Amino acid sequence: MKVIVTGAAGFIGSHVVDRLLKDGHDVAGLDNFDPFYDPIQKRDNLTQALGNPRFELVEGDIRDFGLLTALFDRFQPKAVIHLAAKAGVRPSLEDPALYMDVNVTGTTRVFEAARLLGQPPRVVYASSSSVYGDRDMAPFRESENVDSPISPYAASKRACEILASTFHHLYGLNLTGLRFFTAYGPRNRPDLAVSKFSRLILEDQTIPVFGDGSTRRDYTYVEDIADGVVKAMHQCHGLHLYNLGNSSPVALTELISTIAKALGRVPRLKHLPTQPGDVRQTFADISLAETELGFRPSMDFAEGIQRYVEWLLARQGA
Repeated sequence: MKVIVTGAAGFIGSHVVDRLLKDGHDVAGLDNFDPFYDPIQKRDNLTQALGNPRFELVEGDIRDFGLLTALFDRFQPKAVIHLAAKAGVRPSLEDPALYMDVNVTGTTRVFEAARLLGQPPRVVYASSSSVYGDRDMAPFRESENVDSPISPYAASKRACEILASTFHHLYGLNLTGLRFFTAYGPRNRPDLAVSKFSRLILEDQTIPVFGDGSTRRDYTYVEDIADGVVKAMHQCHGLHLYNLGNSSPVALTELISTIAKALGRVPRLKHLPTQPGDVRQTFADISLAETELGFRPSMDFAEGIQRYVEWLLARQGA
């Protein structure tokens, strides 16, 4: 089928594009190459896709409604995978208005462009585990109340979920939201812990450890995430929300030691106060995605870190 992917040059987006092309779909990838991190890395993410005649790269912003409607009218997608967003909890604390503008206004325009087509496509959109906020009870289930986000980024993602409910109710748009739990793997964003810690260890620099190191994240290999996204696309009917995680949280201290072991180095740590907006744990209950999508993550955490390290060293020419 014909599929539009927004945020196509990003970490998760580029893996989704590669998976769709491998499965035989025609893909139009939209990306504005936001300088949140080096656009050269984002273009490198699409190296494989750009060599495929069934892939088209469109450069532009999801807030540009004229560009969106023109793309949707010309390409006539059967599905839209909406991954474009301003990402990151900590950066959102510095510019809440921008996060709301890009994530909420941009998502509104993607949904609107989809509904205006004669045959509206199914739409899968990215949410985040951050919507669960800071809670003791785990694992996190989609049925729980998530109306108390503790960062502007989380608030913007929760707003998009509510927006999806409205578009489904009013216009009958088929919408599936996916709450991603800390993706990692090759092409990892440089601001994320796996990438940042790996670079610091390689450069023999001190790793900042916020809190006592006991915080836990449900690290999920990016190809498992991409598999869940594609499964959700095929099952996108009605209005749904799913957790996509590994359902096996890893403590911050274990993350650092696993990366250090894969690199064959000894890490140097510096303990700092807990950061505003951080949560103590993320832990996905994926039973709904398993039952309804057939989503079953398969990557062992240590092996996934090893694959990331191999990619990183090859990219650096080490």
